[in-house]
Amino acid sequence: MDKQTAAHALTGEEARIEHLDVLIVGAGMSGIGSAVHLTRQSPWASFAILDAFDGHGGTWWSNVYPGARSDSDLFTYGFSFKPWEGAPLARGEPIKQYMGEVIAEYDLAERIRYRHKVVRADWSTEHAHWTVTAERDNGETVTLRANFLWMCQGYYRHLEGFTPDWPGMDTFRGDIIHPQRWPEGYDYAGKRVVVIGSGATAATVVPAMADAAAHVVQLQRSPTYYVAAPNEYPLATQLRRLDIPREWIHEIVRKQIQLEHEDFIAKCLATPDDAARDLLAGVNQALDGKMTDDFVPTYKPWRQRICAVPDGDFFNAIKEGKASVVTDEIDAFVPEGIRLKSGRVLEADLIVTATGFNVSAFGDIEITKDDAPFDMTKTVTYRGMMFTDTPNFAWIIGYFRAGSYTLRIDVVGELVCRMLNTMREKGLRTVTPQLREEDRDMELRPYFHTDEFNAGYVERAAAIMPRSGTKALWRHSQDYHADRTEFPAIDFDQEPLAFR
Repeated sequence: MDKQTAAHALTGEEARIEHLDVLIVGAGMSGIGSAVHLTRQSPWASFAILDAFDGHGGTWWSNVYPGARSDSDLFTYGFSFKPWEGAPLARGEPIKQYMGEVIAEYDLAERIRYRHKVVRADWSTEHAHWTVTAERDNGETVTLRANFLWMCQGYYRHLEGFTPDWPGMDTFRGDIIHPQRWPEGYDYAGKRVVVIGSGATAATVVPAMADAAAHVVQLQRSPTYYVAAPNEYPLATQLRRLDIPREWIHEIVRKQIQLEHEDFIAKCLATPDDAARDLLAGVNQALDGKMTDDFVPTYKPWRQRICAVPDGDFFNAIKEGKASVVTDEIDAFVPEGIRLKSGRVLEADLIVTATGFNVSAFGDIEITKDDAPFDMTKTVTYRGMMFTDTPNFAWIIGYFRAGSYTLRIDVVGELVCRMLNTMREKGLRTVTPQLREEDRDMELRPYFHTDEFNAGYVERAAAIMPRSGTKALWRHSQDYHADRTEFPAIDFDQEPLAFR
C-alpha cells in the first residue's frame, strides 16, 4: 500500500469513530441528572452515556447488601425536576425505579450504552477533543471522540470496598464479606454475625440481618452519631392530604429540609457541644434511657456523616436482643472469630467488613494529553468541578456535609451547560481553568480538606486526588446554599477560565 492509499485508509478509519459534543461517564444519579440538564439546556448537543454496569443506578446497581438504602432523604437526594413521592429514606430498588422513570421521561435510554467500561481518555491539543477508549464485557474495545468529557461515575470503586489487612484473616473458618461484594442469594439465616464498622452501612446491615441471623454484633473502634426518626416527613404527608400538586410539594419539602439541614450544620459548627448533647439525648431516648458509652463519639458532630436510623430499626434490634454493639480494637482473626485487644473473642460464622470504600479518582481512568502521561494530582480544582490545565473536562463530586450528595448535580449541571452554550455561541472550542498570577503562591491542600471532614476514605484519598487551594475559587465549597447563589451569577469574563 503506497503512502497516499494508506493516508486515505487512515482517514476512512478515523471517519468511522463516532464524534460527540459531550460524553458522560456513568449512568447513576449524577450521569442521569447531567443528561437531563443537557437535554433541557443544551438541546443542540449530541451526547452519549457510558456505564460499565448492566443497567442504570450506579451505587444502587452495585450495592445489593442486606437493607441497602440511602442515608439522605430522597426529597433532596432526588432530582429537583422529578418529584419524589415515597418515604424519605428508600432502598435501592425504589431509587432505581425512580431513575428509570426519568430515563423514560427524557428519552435517555437510546443515549445510554451499558457494559462499556471507560479505561482511557486522551486530550488532543491539536484537534481540541477527547479520544475515549472503553472496554465491553465481551472484550471488544470501543473508541469514541467527544469535545467535552463529563465525569459522573462517582468517587469510589463500586466493586471493591476497603478492608484492612488484619492478621489471621486466612485462618477464620467462616465467611468474610465486604458489603460491596455481597454474593447474590447468600444465606445468613441462623449464623452468628459480626459487622465491623460504625458508619451508615453498618447501621443499615445490622437491623436488616438481625431477624434472620442468630445474633448480630456491631464491632466498632469508636462510636458515631445517630439520628433516629420515623421514616416519614410530616410536612410532605400534610401537603399530600391537601391535594396540592406534587411538583409544588416536592419543591416546598425540598427547600424546608435544606433549611433545616443548614440550620443544623450551623449549630454543629458554632456550638458543637450543644449539638452533641442533643444528638445523644435522641439516642438515649431511642434506647429507652439505656444508652452506654458505645454510643458516645469522641469527635465533634459533622466531622463525619451522621447516620440516619429510619423508624429506629437499628436501636430496635438492640433493644430486642437481636443485635449488640462492642467497642474495641481487633487484635487478630482466629478460626472461631475475632480476638479483640481486650482479650475477648467474638465468635462468628460470618464477618461483614463494613469498613468503608476506596476513593477512585476519575474512575481509575488513565488520563493523558497528546498521548503523554498527565498527572491529575498536580492539578488544582476550580470550584471542585474542573481542573487546571485540563480542557473541556468536568467532574461531579457531591456534597458530604450539605445533606444530600446529589444536590451538586444541579449547580454543576447548569454551569457546565452554560459553558457549552457560551462556547457554541462564540465559536470557541475549549475552556480550561488557569491559576492567575495572584494564585500561584497560594497554599495547596488536599482536594477533600480534612480539617472540615475527616472520614477515613477522605484521609486515604489525599495522595490520589487533585489539589485544592485556600481561595474559594480553588476549592469545593461543601456549601450548597452558597453554590446555589453564586454559580448562576458567575460571569465567565471574570473567572480564571481560558476560553479559546
